[in-house]
Amino acid sequence: MEPRLQAADLGFFSALAMAGSLSAAARELSITTAAVSKRLSHMESRLGVPLVNRTTRRMSLTVEGETMLRHARSILAEMADLEQQLGASRSTPSGLLRINATLGFGRSHIGPLISRFVRQYPQVDAQLQLSVDPPSLSDDAFDVCIRFGPPPDTRVIARKIADNQRLLCASPAYLQAHGEPKTPADLTRHNFISIRQGGEAYGVVKLTRGKQGPTETIKTRGNLTTNDGSIAVQWALDGHGLLLRAEWDIRQHLATGQLVQVLPQHHTPDADIYAVYPAQHKSAARVRAFVDFVAEAFRPARP
Repeated sequence: MEPRLQAADLGFFSALAMAGSLSAAARELSITTAAVSKRLSHMESRLGVPLVNRTTRRMSLTVEGETMLRHARSILAEMADLEQQLGASRSTPSGLLRINATLGFGRSHIGPLISRFVRQYPQVDAQLQLSVDPPSLSDDAFDVCIRFGPPPDTRVIARKIADNQRLLCASPAYLQAHGEPKTPADLTRHNFISIRQGGEAYGVVKLTRGKQGPTETIKTRGNLTTNDGSIAVQWALDGHGLLLRAEWDIRQHLATGQLVQVLPQHHTPDADIYAVYPAQHKSAARVRAFVDFVAEAFRPARP
């Protein structure tokens, strides 16, 4: 009698859920969309419950599908760790490594780092998913998340890999046309380019005089808003207004003079970069090696 659930089903269903659609899963698995649909239907028939709600444009998991996905990811992670621990050398990174990072930072920094990492550790299968907001750290969907600021969940391990601060800036053309702000209160009279990301207060800037001085909260206004940092930087380069952006994203433009820092004597809340991973993955060589690799890449250059 054929078992209701097979080991191969776990990897298939996890890949399907990660892909988000039958056609995307087909490309990921290098099979046809019809084959994905047939295999999913066969799984559901054997289990006796629907796992996926299908429409012409998208799919979503049923309650049973969510349960299946949660356990599948946990079992797959445990299997990868067991395989690694039973291998000839536990110190050799291998197996599936699931990584999450924010859109802009992941695209410009983490993606290239992964390229170098898998060249050094070819036995690692890396999956990178970029998202606007940090994912939940409790559903075990990722092995390592690269995020800004320490996570609120103390049940995970957070390693600081780089200092990072947000800077106020604008193009020389904008400042020449509208004047340069001299105090935080002056920001209310300027056009502000806003970025909607995460749970941060929209259109609100907090500035502290020096490191220990008083903090002022400024409500800004502006006619341009986006959830993509790269677009916001381009708008600032085009001279549309002031922008508050992470130093890593505008450092090159500041160095070339395309952007100018505004109110440099004031500081915004730190946005240091962390590598975050579940405590149960700390013994996995692939996780340790990747976090060490990223931390070394961001280490300040030594004289």
